[in-house]
Amino acid sequence: MVGDVYKALADPTRRAILDELQDRTGQTLFELCVRLTHQGFTSTRQAISQHLTVLAGAGLVVLRREGRYTFIDLDTSPLQQIYQRWRVGPCESDT
Repeated sequence: MVGDVYKALADPTRRAILDELQDRTGQTLFELCVRLTHQGFTSTRQAISQHLTVLAGAGLVVLRREGRYTFIDLDTSPLQQIYQRWRVGPCESDT
């Protein structure tokens, strides 16, 4: 799973999506596309949707369906797990 997180973070568009969700979580795909367009990204809705699939696979976003709308929420727990891994490290935990 850690590899999926690194792969997801490797793409600048996906990092921009995470930045947008950090500013305002719970956006719809339409809202997210508009905000990214204002930042100068020219990706289509379909491309953004594919990026969201990668982010969801890495556990960095949660897609929440309410009626006709799907809301996108940021989930930082995979990043916290990576942070804890490097902060504590295997050597310290053995002592």
